[in-house]
Amino acid sequence: MRLYDCCSTFLSPGAPMRASLRAVPLVVSLVMLPALAPAQQREPATRLGFSIARLARIDTVLQSAVDRGEIAGAVALVLRDGQPVYERAVGWSDREAARRMRTDDIFRIASQTKALTSVGIMALVEEGRIALSDPVSRYIPAFDRTTVATRSDTGRMIAPARRRITIRDLLTHTAGISYGTDSLVAPLYAAKALGPAAGWGWYTADKDEPVCTTMERLATLPFAAQPGERFVYGYNTDVLGCVIERVSGMPLDAFIRARITEPLGMRDTHFFLPLDKRGRLATVYASTGETQITRAPEGPRGQGDYVVGPRRSFAGGAGLLSTARDYSRFLQMLLNGGALDGVRILAPKTVDLMTTNQTGMLFSPNGGDGFGLGFRTHDRAGAEGRIESVGTFGWGGAYGSQYEVDPHERLVLVFMIQQLPNRSSIPEKFPTLVYQALVEPR
Repeated sequence: MRLYDCCSTFLSPGAPMRASLRAVPLVVSLVMLPALAPAQQREPATRLGFSIARLARIDTVLQSAVDRGEIAGAVALVLRDGQPVYERAVGWSDREAARRMRTDDIFRIASQTKALTSVGIMALVEEGRIALSDPVSRYIPAFDRTTVATRSDTGRMIAPARRRITIRDLLTHTAGISYGTDSLVAPLYAAKALGPAAGWGWYTADKDEPVCTTMERLATLPFAAQPGERFVYGYNTDVLGCVIERVSGMPLDAFIRARITEPLGMRDTHFFLPLDKRGRLATVYASTGETQITRAPEGPRGQGDYVVGPRRSFAGGAGLLSTARDYSRFLQMLLNGGALDGVRILAPKTVDLMTTNQTGMLFSPNGGDGFGLGFRTHDRAGAEGRIESVGTFGWGGAYGSQYEVDPHERLVLVFMIQQLPNRSSIPEKFPTLVYQALVEPR
């Protein structure tokens, strides 16, 4: 049968042949539709409950921040139920060398180290080798009689602490121990190679001595508040790192490696970088304005001694380097109640204790957020303008990196940049950018 013969069945008897021929394009299109259908299929509208179109907004915001010079580059990673929802590297790992950022680049994570050290302490608590109520002086005798500095009409007054500092005080940052950079005590700390003499206060990577030696020297200095009186952010977790060394009989790096990073397959998490990985270390930049950055200098206030240097001070509060993927494995372990891929690090009840507010209103006067045993907790919906679910926990690092774990939505968020000091608002915006794409909440 000719094509126009089959088409003529759509026409009334006696219709002119030209009408039949005019119908041919329409019928041809109808015949070809099934063949075209597969090519016209679209990507699913959602991925693990996230709008794909809305996730693309994150790309736009991050790339715009790079283009206008607010950040040099970043790696962002979002997991839901352990599966990647979003993973991107944008911008430059080294802008001057024209080296693009990659998702496996390594970052100085500074205070994100505190989470691993806190987990290490709780592992020893689970084994009965430490109790939360133990005085720190049981393991570091120099802390037996600490002092507190207060302002007076004549300047500075130093008085004995009213009680001994406990392991729990250190985990919750209620021991009264600061970084020694405030003007009241800064000269005293600087004289002992701490506070202003230690980069931004928390930095110890350049020290040619074990961390316990540094913490014993810290114990001789006056602290900023009485134990249990206030939330004071400082060397608390570095002291805990020394406690781990004393109790375990192992250097902190070996303990973290044996008990956390190796079991979890965190192959790129180190206190000091192996030389064969130096090409993956992201460069540190410094904010010189809200949308201006410059390459940070060498040394404590910039690139740091993480590749070359003494390699002797394993700072439990700020010393680690890691990747977004590595750190997400650690966080997924916590989200799973202490286990990942058949490896158990902590018991579920221990993780619950760590990620529940243990400080009342000491951390946040309005009670919207709190602090557990190593983590900030989100306790009231909308507090501090935050969009995350109640029960979310997390923290960040001095170089601008941050993380959050949302047990309700089964989410892990990791955002990595290298900026010190950091005036960019992008890390603060990142959680909102993630949650605006969540169109199928639980």
